[in-house]
Amino acid sequence: MTELSQKYNSVVAAAQNAGIQNLQVSEQEGKLYIKGETSQNSAKEAVWDALALLDPNFTSSDINIDVEVNQNSGNQLVVSTEDSSLNVRSTPGTDGDIVGKAERGSTVTLVEQYSSEWYKIRTADGVEGYAFSRYLK
Repeated sequence: MTELSQKYNSVVAAAQNAGIQNLQVSEQEGKLYIKGETSQNSAKEAVWDALALLDPNFTSSDINIDVEVNQNSGNQLVVSTEDSSLNVRSTPGTDGDIVGKAERGSTVTLVEQYSSEWYKIRTADGVEGYAFSRYLK
């Protein structure tokens, strides 16, 4: 087992325990890559939570996590922010204008999975835009 594999063993174990499908773990040029897919945001969150225990500020440059969540249009998702509302933006990315908010604990409808990081959603009051997928379960 390499030094990086040992350092991030708990992150790899979290991916395995969460049932990440097509899990690939590789090391290239001093960086550990963890790649896979799931249909559950909670599985992806488990991997990121394991990394947060080792690196709370996510500043490590020797690991790359690429877990893609495959969601179906029309799925109902729950807003799971820590203590605030979720920003709904005009475009995917934090530079998009905020066009609305979804309250913590509210249910939104998935319109489109733009990427593994950004979903196009519709709130209960009809606001449509993009939200960071990490806060949707």
